[in-house]
Amino acid sequence: MPALPRHRRPRRAEPRAVDRNALDRQLGDLIDEHTDAVFRLAFGILHDRQLTEDVVQETMMKAWTSLERFRGDASERTWILRIAHNTAIDALRRRRDQATAPDQMPELTDPADPAAQAIGRDSLAAVGRVLASLDETSRSIVVLREVEGMSYQEIADALGVPVPTVKTRLLRARRALQAATPEEEAT
Repeated sequence: MPALPRHRRPRRAEPRAVDRNALDRQLGDLIDEHTDAVFRLAFGILHDRQLTEDVVQETMMKAWTSLERFRGDASERTWILRIAHNTAIDALRRRRDQATAPDQMPELTDPADPAAQAIGRDSLAAVGRVLASLDETSRSIVVLREVEGMSYQEIADALGVPVPTVKTRLLRARRALQAATPEEEAT
């Protein structure tokens, strides 16, 4: 009986050589172009500087590792801000799920000048209360529109909500902010 021919397995393609300098430049470009916007959005959601810094770092790493899958349906900025929004919401949920005993809370240290802190504290407190009363999506919309200057369509793309939702929530948030400011000044 004749021997059956052996089937050869196709050879695997050799892994592509990785250009470390190009990867470093990509990461550097992402950080340079988008870190400030990511920080402002995350801080608007979290209100915690240390957690915000963690979210910024996690967002940049997620964006960098997913860059090959970026389809270009929206701008790179919108795409990264969507990643930031989702990462911040996840961090907020994790933080809410973790209870910390009061005696294990870290000491709050603030090196800022006390005189500088006193300036505008009342109006900032009013704005902070209004923003805190908003849900995460509405806060994100306010930050993306008022701080980042994004269009309604860019915000809708970044947050995955329809444009009318962006407009409605922004209008409600602006009205709440306007209502809070004169009330605070009268007291």
